Amino acid sequence: MSKESREERNIPMWVHIAILVVIVLVVAFTAYKLIKWNAGTAKTEGVVEGDFEVEVQDQVFLLPDDKKAMHEDDGVETILFLGNDILTYYSDENGLVEQVAAKTGATCLNAGFPSTTIALKKAEFDPEYPLDAFSFYNVSKAIADRDFSLLHGNERSFEDSRYYKGAGLLENLDMNTVDTLVIFYDAQDYISYRIGLNPDNDVDPVTYSGALTAGIKAIQEKYPFIRIVCMSSPMCYAYDASGSLVNGDMYDFGNGRLTTYYQFMMDVCGATGVTFIDNYYGTIDEDNSSEWLLDNIHVNAACNEHMAQHFVNVIYGEN
Repeated sequence: MSKESREERNIPMWVHIAILVVIVLVVAFTAYKLIKWNAGTAKTEGVVEGDFEVEVQDQVFLLPDDKKAMHEDDGVETILFLGNDILTYYSDENGLVEQVAAKTGATCLNAGFPSTTIALKKAEFDPEYPLDAFSFYNVSKAIADRDFSLLHGNERSFEDSRYYKGAGLLENLDMNTVDTLVIFYDAQDYISYRIGLNPDNDVDPVTYSGALTAGIKAIQEKYPFIRIVCMSSPMCYAYDASGSLVNGDMYDFGNGRLTTYYQFMMDVCGATGVTFIDNYYGTIDEDNSSEWLLDNIHVNAACNEHMAQHFVNVIYGEN
């Protein structure tokens, strides 16, 4: 028998046991992490922000000092909100804009247009689809160009007075008084089948990513002293081809799941230096959706309060 074989036979039993214990611990830890990852959702009921098992992906960008210096402080904090039903569903103190105003004391202006999307439905404007006139792409273009003719030309296509009121607010607003511009749309682009991305054109207005990029850049070039904030849509449900209600987390209409649009917004914000506020993770999930959603997409007053507080904490600090 060789010397090496005798030494192997003389290895103490405790060494073998220790190695076996290490292997068992590694396997158990790996299994635990895999099970936790596959769980997929985080319970948010009865906990406060910061206790969630999911990681909220807020990204904060501050304006450079040279751009801040271009803005004359009028002594009034003014926040302009652009969006859709997430801003307009409530018209009283339960609305998100109104709750931000109550929490901050800022002048908060609501230029939301119901049922609109960030991206265009058609590359060339079609009068048969007047909602495109009030998309984020065209609204941002109107603000940058100071030309609101497309909005005014289509505001009477709707019985809802918020279309012409919003257009009038934007036309009469001195953008030099605006400190912060908030872009907040619900998941309408997802449920309306808007294309997510054109890899050959990063400002393609019929894509979610392209329209968002183009609109942000237009406003940044015209008003570089305004801080821009994008707020992601919360989770929603949608109806598939059979009419069944499906979770936006899981269902792909052909342009990606709702999380795909979430990632596009985050990427655009990173590329343009715009603050991103995550309302997707740590807000609504399948466990609490019945308490925070009024239907498949519209949120209730409690959810508005939660998102308003999240906005205030990110932008102004928790204190």
